[in-house]
Amino acid sequence: MTDLLTSIQAALGLPHTPIPFTSSGALPSAFAVTDLACASIAAAGQAASELLHRQTGRLPSLEVDRRLASFWFATSIRPVGWSVPPLWDPVAGDYATKDGWIRLHTNAPHHRAAAESVLGACADRAAMASKVAQWAKSDLEQAVVEAGGCAAEMRSWTQWQAHPQGRAVNAEPLIQFSVDGNQTAKPWQGSVAQPLAGIKVLDLTRVLAGPIASRFLAGLGADVLRIDPPTWNEPGVVPEVTLGKRCARLDLHDKADRAVFESLLKDADILLHGYRADALERLGYGIAQRQALAPGLIDVCLNAYGWSGPWQNRRGFDSLVQMSSGIADAGMHWRKADKPTPLPVQALDHATGYLMAASAIKLLGHGGSARLSLARTAKLLIEHGAGTNEPLRAEDDHDQGMLIEQTPWGPAHRLQVPLKITGTPLQWALPAGELGAHRAQWW
Repeated sequence: MTDLLTSIQAALGLPHTPIPFTSSGALPSAFAVTDLACASIAAAGQAASELLHRQTGRLPSLEVDRRLASFWFATSIRPVGWSVPPLWDPVAGDYATKDGWIRLHTNAPHHRAAAESVLGACADRAAMASKVAQWAKSDLEQAVVEAGGCAAEMRSWTQWQAHPQGRAVNAEPLIQFSVDGNQTAKPWQGSVAQPLAGIKVLDLTRVLAGPIASRFLAGLGADVLRIDPPTWNEPGVVPEVTLGKRCARLDLHDKADRAVFESLLKDADILLHGYRADALERLGYGIAQRQALAPGLIDVCLNAYGWSGPWQNRRGFDSLVQMSSGIADAGMHWRKADKPTPLPVQALDHATGYLMAASAIKLLGHGGSARLSLARTAKLLIEHGAGTNEPLRAEDDHDQGMLIEQTPWGPAHRLQVPLKITGTPLQWALPAGELGAHRAQWW
């Protein structure tokens, strides 16, 4: 546990301070998922604590609850009288090929269409399985990716270390910082209760790491404005990740919307984005253009497979990176199963999200950028050894907060927050809401 936290503290340039973790137990997994949850949440809290230390001269103490951290790495919302839509498209999942296993990610309609352009239309999993079984895994992975879809064959950690992309991402730091020493520090407008009050966060991220980052920043008082394309939706995660944010839509192919976006960017303090590495460049908003539009902007970005190597521009998600990097293969052997066995939660997404938030807070007052990837977070988890079977005590009503969150879908509770910062409660001024429900403007 301390090794994981120490590694993250070193990557963030934070003091190697012990942080207490309360309660006991862990999510059953081949890897130390609960330890990763605690360490990444703790690091985000420590970044906030260090900010307060710089601004007030007092260093708040921290603690993280292992059970609650584990639960939040799954989902924090508990609907009352309604249900969150399914997380997965009906045909998304793992399939046996002629020579192994592959995962197809079809949650977005255009990603499903890409897979079906290769395999043919599939009404259900049985139809998909019969078509996939005729392919070799590497051939199918390449065909789906070339069609604009998302797929990953199952590789072992040894195979990933030998793969050109595995070698590339494993040579990268956990967080690639570039500090802009020329920024004129903005006067701190926050308080102990809301350290990020007055900070404008422009959020261009979607499922799931980036939205976790901006949710954390909103909980510390930041003004978070999320921007989505006109038709994008992710109904299975929106109630989870839009807590504390306003959500608007812009079409960055439209001249008028581009003008709105540029005005928002000029006034932003922090930009979070999770597009593929070349996507903003192709829209005319590469790093040079962003810096010209918004000098001193804190620019924090992530992608799936890292920032070097042949796959740096490849589409990817947590579940695909688990297949590529050896996590699902290791889980299969750990469980003595006959099929890929992923982590019990999308831990790469959640952990990377908290590391993004910590990076953004760390850069406040300095400017600069930070780049992270799900695949590099996977290496962190894999190399910190095996998990445990020590069970978590089951969730009960006492784990829920007292407040009722009035969402557009119905009332809900949130689980109590796993992180405690003395004097600084994580709290959100806005309930979760629909994408596109607000105007694209700062408050």
